This record gives sequence, structure tokens and C-alpha cells, in this order.
Amino acid sequence: MHYALTINGKQYGVDVDDDTPLLWVLRDTVKLKGTKFGCGAGLCGACTVHVGGQAVRACQTAVSDVGNNAVTTIEGIGDTAIGARLQKAWLAVDVVQCGYCQAGQIMSAAALLAQNKAPSDADIDAAMDGNICRCATYSRIRQAIKQAASGADFGANGQQRKGA
Repeated sequence: MHYALTINGKQYGVDVDDDTPLLWVLRDTVKLKGTKFGCGAGLCGACTVHVGGQAVRACQTAVSDVGNNAVTTIEGIGDTAIGARLQKAWLAVDVVQCGYCQAGQIMSAAALLAQNKAPSDADIDAAMDGNICRCATYSRIRQAIKQAASGADFGANGQQRKGA
């Protein structure tokens, strides 16, 4: 079946079966490799993307379920104000260790901040539940989300700008 998808603001035409998981459309057909395969059961969060602004597990979302909704992946989230702030905060707080889960973590965090500009620790924990970090950097993830939510000005290297 042919699908016209908007991914990170670009149009793609793909010919895949209706039940093809969005994850494989992104990785194998469109060649966007930032979204990771983790468990294949929607339990780890490594494959999180946005469909219509909502965080979804791409391994469990059939391409036929996307409809006319725009898809945003880790490759495109930095083009949004929230995504750019999160990426800079991730660097400033030094969240990443092995890095495998980070695309999904940032995508879930961006969905949270799009709906809640000043999340509490409980809000963050609830939104990030199901995003597994095998390096256990959960406290740094929470710190980076709070930093991004604060709106502080960070340079490209993640360092807070003087006077900001």
C-alpha cells in the first residue's frame, strides 16, 4: 500500500504493508536511523517518536495508524524550541553514557514539555515511565528536563551563557 508521510517536515512516499511498524518505515525505508529498536514490544521506549505531537512507540505503531499526522523523530526534534533546549540541557548535564536510549528519552521529554511547561518531579517520572535507561542516568535525565523547562539560555556546547 502507498502512504504519503510527513516526517520531520518533509514529504515521503512509501510502499509498505499496512501493518508495517512505523519504526521499520523510518529506519529501513526512509533511512532515518536515530530511532532505535530496543524490545519490539513497546516496553523500553527506545523507539519513541511523535505522531501528531504525541509520544508513541514506533515499534508498536503501524504505518496505517499514522494517517495524516505529522511524524517527528530525533533527527527533527532539534528544529523545535523545546527539542533544541532539551538537547542542550542533555549536554550541559552530561546525561548520555552508552546513549542507546537517549533518542527515546528526549522524544518523551519533548512531549512532556510541550504539554507541561513546569513539570514537577512526579510529572517527569510519570511521563518518562517506560523509558528504560540501562546506564541508570534517571536523576540526570530529570535534571536535564528541569533545566530545559527553565528556559535558561545554553550555547551549542550545552554550557549556560553568561548573564542567562
